[in-house]
Amino acid sequence: MSTDRFSRFADFYPFYLSEHSNTVCRRLHFVGSTLVLVCLLKLATTGALAWLLYGLLCGYGFAWVGHFFFEKNRPATFKYPLYSFIGDWVMYADIWRGRVKL
Repeated sequence: MSTDRFSRFADFYPFYLSEHSNTVCRRLHFVGSTLVLVCLLKLATTGALAWLLYGLLCGYGFAWVGHFFFEKNRPATFKYPLYSFIGDWVMYADIWRGRVKL
């Protein structure tokens, strides 16, 4: 896919999915995103800001391990941070809906 900037998320998402073709990478994203939600719940219930840091570490940590060690590519977040963030959550929802295989 071209390295040109994407002007719409709808154009970016197929590229995003192509960067997540490895099953282990997708599973690590799914686990990391689930842990982010747990951390946000803990933040909301305890008010302890440390849970925000834990959430960031879980989300990016699991995703980056998936990319660097299994997918063997550079995370799209480095070039497309906003679309990548949205893509993480759309893919997460699509996994739950059965649209993306886990």
